[in-house]
Amino acid sequence: MTPTPAVYECVVAHARREPLRNAFRYRTYQWLVDLDDLPVLPRRLAAPLASFRAADHLGDPGRSIRENVDRYLAGRGVDLNGGRVLMLAHARVLGYVFNPLSVFWCHRADGSLECVLAEVHNTYRQRHCYLLRTDPHGRARQGKEFYVSPFYPVDGHYQMTLPEPGATLALAIVLRRPGGAAPFVATVRGRRTGTGPAALLRAAARHPWSTAAVSARIRWQGIRLYARGLRPEPRPPHRPQEGIS
Repeated sequence: MTPTPAVYECVVAHARREPLRNAFRYRTYQWLVDLDDLPVLPRRLAAPLASFRAADHLGDPGRSIRENVDRYLAGRGVDLNGGRVLMLAHARVLGYVFNPLSVFWCHRADGSLECVLAEVHNTYRQRHCYLLRTDPHGRARQGKEFYVSPFYPVDGHYQMTLPEPGATLALAIVLRRPGGAAPFVATVRGRRTGTGPAALLRAAARHPWSTAAVSARIRWQGIRLYARGLRPEPRPPHRPQEGIS
């Protein structure tokens, strides 16, 4: 079983190939947590540097994250029978969080993997959850159903590679649009580090206000692309999924 909690020092890379070429990368850190056993840290650290709230993820903010995952799965005919659910995400830092992608590995009671949830957030305060049936290498194909980058319409499909993390973390998402073009690739690469108070303080010092920095970097890249002549695609109405506020 994958030990939790775990902190991964990560490098996130985005590569846009068309209609304009643009690439950037940044360093950050993310948590891998068991939704039935969230980290217990000294309050003076947890409150400012590592809090996990149901309101930041799918479902009813009045329930736990685990309850909301179970309710979402039940609405799609999936029952884990109490199996383990691991979540990879940013924790709240100084009261703020932005998760472009949160990943949930959902296991059956015998420990085998039932499915993977990929929860995507955009900069318009919207979110969308994809239920994936991955192959033994963590790969799945999924039609695009949600407006993310304002410079691409909602069409095509994703090729996602989301294997469960171990000592290292290696995720990839490739957008393929009609005609076979792959205009956008995002990757997350990381390694497991410590999770004690000292390790958390070191991570926070290396990546000050990491969650706000992630949001700021993405918005800054959008400003740069706009300045280079790209214009946003119309944003279609997004109907919240059942069980997701």
